[in-house]
Formats: sequence, structure tokens, C-alpha cells
Amino acid sequence: MNEQNQGSRQPGEEMKQSQGQDSQGSVEGEGSYTGTRRYNEHLKKHIETQNTEELAEKAKQALESDEREELEEAERRAKRGPKPLGPD
Repeated sequence: MNEQNQGSRQPGEEMKQSQGQDSQGSVEGEGSYTGTRRYNEHLKKHIETQNTEELAEKAKQALESDEREELEEAERRAKRGPKPLGPD
């Protein structure tokens, strides 16, 4: 942000944005209302446009195949979360 723009902000506005709030004070970030709404809209669209029963059957077949071990390892890695950032 350049120095000219700093004077146009209201006191505390920069603090709100760094805490995950927009200029209207709505909560954003972890637990974001916007993110939840977007997720729900995309989930609804996916359910309406995809053959979820066919996808479930493919997933079941994958778990009953040689692919099971690989899928379970991917699930374990995902549950551990991201790796911490190391020194460059």
C-alpha cells in the first residue's frame, strides 16, 4: 500500500482487514460466511448435475481394488494437514 492511500483509510480499518474482516465488519477468514455460501452453492450444483450414485459406485470399486492402500494413505496425509513451511 502506498502512502497516499494510507490517509484515505478509517482508523482501525487496516486492523479489521488483517483480522479477516471486510470494511463492513462482516466476519471473513476461517469460518467465512462467503466461503460457506460458495461451498454450498457448488455442492448443490454438483449434486444436481452429476450422477452421484455412479460416482459412489466408482469410489466403492476403487476401495475394493488394489487402489485401496493408495487411497487410504492419501486420506491419512490429508488428515495430518499441510506440512509446516521450512527454511528456504
